[in-house]
Amino acid sequence: MTEILINGPQGKLQGYYKHIENSQSIALILHPRNCIENSMDNNVVLSLFDIYSKKGFSTLRINFRGIQKSEGETEEDGLGELSDAATALDWLQEQNQDINNCWIGGIDFGAWIGSQLLMRRPEIVGFINVATPIKDFDFSFLSPCPASGLIIHPNKQVDIEQKNVSSLVKKLASQKKIKISYKKINSDINFKNKENEIKKISDNFVSDVQQELSKSKELASG
Repeated sequence: MTEILINGPQGKLQGYYKHIENSQSIALILHPRNCIENSMDNNVVLSLFDIYSKKGFSTLRINFRGIQKSEGETEEDGLGELSDAATALDWLQEQNQDINNCWIGGIDFGAWIGSQLLMRRPEIVGFINVATPIKDFDFSFLSPCPASGLIIHPNKQVDIEQKNVSSLVKKLASQKKIKISYKKINSDINFKNKENEIKKISDNFVSDVQQELSKSKELASG
């Protein structure tokens, strides 16, 4: 794993990148705003990074502007951070120019940014959203959803509206040609000591979607 600095919209963006030779997929992980650790060192960010890397993805996690070594100032509406994420994905694709199979992972605020990004980038085929901040941001844009996704929810977090998250999941799951999985974990938004549970759920979901994508390609080519 290598520390990197990417030329971003407001200066350098700090990240950590793990390159996998002959990888078939890439992944970008985006951090939260409302946890104990609101950077790319967040425990759930590290868990998703570990899962994607072990599954053979060339994987990147970044700090948004104004966090640790990333330059610039944070923006409440998230538009600047969306530009940061797009820039990071561009950089990731430049390092893996033959790969069109991309995944996004986001926690809390990072889940909103990742969801915005997947609606703009057709190469994104899968996502993992953890602690979707549906009270803070409008997710209605996510329908119709173009990619399969796993939504993990902390059922002890009072200020994350479970009813609205369930409604969003139901809406997304009704669409054809994509797979939406919804898992609740007995935790608050920090997921302390729940990292292995997140890894297991995420590993199984990514494997299932990869198999389905492979079958679809085989049918299309056959």
